Amino acid sequence: MKGHETSFRMPLGDWEHLMARLTGLKIKDATKIVQAARMVKSEAEIEKLVHICRIGSATFSRLPEIITPDMPLQEVFRAFRTEALAQGADDVPYVVGGSEQGGYGDVISLPSMRPIAKGDVLMIDSGCVWDGYFCDFDRNWAIGRADATAQRVYDVLWRATQAGIEAAKPGVRACDLFHAMSRVMSELSQEGGDIGRLGHGLGMQLTEQPSLAAFDDTVLQENMVLTLEPSLSYGSGLMMVHEENIVVTPSGGRLLTERASADLPVLFD
Repeated sequence: MKGHETSFRMPLGDWEHLMARLTGLKIKDATKIVQAARMVKSEAEIEKLVHICRIGSATFSRLPEIITPDMPLQEVFRAFRTEALAQGADDVPYVVGGSEQGGYGDVISLPSMRPIAKGDVLMIDSGCVWDGYFCDFDRNWAIGRADATAQRVYDVLWRATQAGIEAAKPGVRACDLFHAMSRVMSELSQEGGDIGRLGHGLGMQLTEQPSLAAFDDTVLQENMVLTLEPSLSYGSGLMMVHEENIVVTPSGGRLLTERASADLPVLFD
């Protein structure tokens, strides 16, 4: 594979030595072939994905018990990683999130030692791995109290995710899922927007094809595994993201993750 989100996993000197010895060999880009093969999962692969999503869900459900008020965000992340390993994850290579008053400004910065505080919205997005397969989903909590704006944004994102779950059937295009979620999110269109895509494939890589984006007309097939990841910007530089993992079935998306609460949960109220 030579495309996006791939890597060259051998020393360059070894590669050059190998190519020098294999005279007459032509190296072709197999990205599209491998991506197409990986998009539709076997039953054995789905069993692995079910297992790691259960581990992730169990870890998130334990969070209220393993963190404390005023705990620095860095320690919150560390507690999450430790719990995921205790729940049976092989590794927790991806943990991002944020915690700020009324929302969070981004989800890719390293956690600071700032303590979580009353009025914050805390989000953790995690990619845990088991036997080579990833989960990838997040959860949001209000600390102490939830203001009306955060509650409203959370509700819209929850319902947008539900629209994506219901639309995820074989024969539907990736862009159709994007539009199904976007229609719900348009309720807050004057207060924010999306980040370009609202989900992606999932499996042996944290992000796989297809992209749930307006430009992707990939036709969904049964047993594709997807993340649904709608997000909104609002207020003064704040954002919120909601994410679930599903498998495509003839009756719509089947949740692999334990569905998030329909209302923004409040910790330490």
